[in-house]
Amino acid sequence: MSIQFDEKQKIFKLDTDGTTYMIGLSPEGYVGHIYYGKRLRSPGGKYCLRMEETPSPSVKKREKSSFLDRFPMEYPTGGIGDYRESCLNVRNEQGCMGCEIFYKSHTIEKGKPALEGLPASFGTEEQVETLELLCVDPVPQIEVILSYSVFAKEDVITRSVKIINQGQQQLRLEKVYSACLDMDNMDFEMLSLCGSWARERHIQREKINYGKRVISSAKGESSHQEHPFMALLTPETTQDKGEVYGMHFVYSGNFTAQAERTQFDRIRAVMGVSSEEFCWKLAPGESFQAPEVVLVYSAEGLDKMTHSLHDFYREHMIRSQYKYKKRPILINNWEATYFDFDTDKLLDIAREAKKNGIEMLVMDDGWFGKRNCDDSSLGDWYVNEEKLTTGLPDLVKRVNEIGLEFGIWFEPEMISPDSELYRAHPDWAFCIRGREATQSRAQYVLDLTRQEVRDYAYECVAKILRSAPISYVKWDMNRQLSDMGSFGWGEERQQELFHRYVLGLYEMQERLVTEFPDLLLENCSSGGGRFDPGMLYYSPQIWCSDNTDAVERLRIQEGTALLYPLSSIGAHVSDCPNHIVGRVTTFETRGHVALAGTFGYELDITKIQEEDRNQIPQQTELYHKYRELTQRGDYYRISSWTDSKPYDCWEIAAKDGSEALVTFVQVRAVPNMPGRNIRLKGLEAEAEYRLEGTEEIYQGEELMYCGFPVKQMQGDAVSCLYHFVRL
Repeated sequence: MSIQFDEKQKIFKLDTDGTTYMIGLSPEGYVGHIYYGKRLRSPGGKYCLRMEETPSPSVKKREKSSFLDRFPMEYPTGGIGDYRESCLNVRNEQGCMGCEIFYKSHTIEKGKPALEGLPASFGTEEQVETLELLCVDPVPQIEVILSYSVFAKEDVITRSVKIINQGQQQLRLEKVYSACLDMDNMDFEMLSLCGSWARERHIQREKINYGKRVISSAKGESSHQEHPFMALLTPETTQDKGEVYGMHFVYSGNFTAQAERTQFDRIRAVMGVSSEEFCWKLAPGESFQAPEVVLVYSAEGLDKMTHSLHDFYREHMIRSQYKYKKRPILINNWEATYFDFDTDKLLDIAREAKKNGIEMLVMDDGWFGKRNCDDSSLGDWYVNEEKLTTGLPDLVKRVNEIGLEFGIWFEPEMISPDSELYRAHPDWAFCIRGREATQSRAQYVLDLTRQEVRDYAYECVAKILRSAPISYVKWDMNRQLSDMGSFGWGEERQQELFHRYVLGLYEMQERLVTEFPDLLLENCSSGGGRFDPGMLYYSPQIWCSDNTDAVERLRIQEGTALLYPLSSIGAHVSDCPNHIVGRVTTFETRGHVALAGTFGYELDITKIQEEDRNQIPQQTELYHKYRELTQRGDYYRISSWTDSKPYDCWEIAAKDGSEALVTFVQVRAVPNMPGRNIRLKGLEAEAEYRLEGTEEIYQGEELMYCGFPVKQMQGDAVSCLYHFVRL
């Protein structure tokens, strides 16, 4: 069993293959955090609750606040004397904020229930076991269900919370976070992912000092700027050693992730839906389900955390049939044509693409309404027959006859002020009454909190997909949320809009993948603005960044691959000079970097240099050759050029040690430097390996401990692939 309850000690023990998580109960029923770390043999450690230092209220009632301010709460509540960050704030009809929950009962069952309306991990009864702690506050008569699901093989524990109003009062939930870790400080550092448009998910690491360190988004999406993830690291942590506590939020909207170092040198780490501009009305009999948080502990550095998360997301978050299936190599016409295309141009690209081993043509923005630039027609999802003169079904048919599948771009969540839809339904856009709404990219946001708006937007997409054999959809979102006012809800519900918007988005995508189960869906938000586990539940791949420059992508894809399987990272070979940074890199390097993702092209194949075009068949062959290894293997970070090194290197090793693919990119040439030895990982020490394409034979232990000699290369941004196969 993964979950045990020691009745005598009042301790819950949750075990994965390599970790243990323990929860203890005080005499009054406070739920406390005892331990999270390496696997222990038996329940114990209740002294970690430190009730002998500050006695509990049943022993010393006069110092209850002192007790509450020290007790390591498993799920802290606000307004009753614990002055650290709370996870649950409840306001009653009298306008008072206060909540205090006590353990009442629990259930332990095999399997894992779904979360209504939300993406969440899943597993069979053999793969996962779930603990639910029922806690109550008898004053407002609310129930708080703390859920813990244990995925033993992946060393992952997920947490979520459900609030139920069992009383007679109208309550207002002003904060509902999903998880808390309340632990002794081990001189922790925080690792987070930050950035901006075109430079998403850069790794940032800093010491946690006294006070609160917050990362968050209030943009209506998980955002380019921050990411719903944080890790607490011991100071010596590297890729291979040190302790890591990771928390990852399965949600695509506003979030808060915070680490607080308290006066007593403890760390309280919390994560959940942002409380900024959030207040949920909870009537008698109603419930609120908070999203899920993924917890992972590693005693073997960042690589072990990465492997746990990759395995977990592949097996228990991605539902698509494309999880391990070969995905078609696509060419997207966006950087090739932008809005300037017609049927003939698309067919020219398709014919040339077919000659070179590409398998799908994706028609991007500009095919609908009067969309000749980005300032009109969002919402008018009918074909522009001035561009597609014979109609969409005929175009798809002709592309299929060439031998390519067909994909299409949508932005269903947005509306242009210059559109037939906006002129007919201006109230369908978010706006604050009496105030002119803020435009971004000449567009407003559709109010997906309203069912009639969701139905319209969904039917626009579905009608197109029903009209022709379309295999792929790129679902985009090119602006963040503002002016959050809805004509569909009264004043008491306006602070629910951010969360209701995300729920509406999830409902639409659930309908899409249900009606079109064979569709390959790729989510996107101006690149990587909504790259999160919530989106992964609906689409097996997400566009990583609008920046496709090979050098910039090294850092972007390093941060992304820290958490996400390579098969989920949308990566393309694009034109040079790069359209965003103007850099020129070799076609070979662009291909090598894109191989560490879904792999495709975004350029005008009819116009590129013949020397570059001639490399495409070789690159597509490499994709087919290494595709299964990339989808199933273990990813190792060997070196990062951001660590004051002139080169970048990563490895994908088969789980059985039978092969390994190493990618080495010399970002900057350095004069008068010898070759470098790169230490591989994940091999079988006693086995022999041949470097493919040569007669060179190496011992596994030799490659891992002595290293493999990478020869000097000439030039900046040049690269090599090294494929080792076990004999």
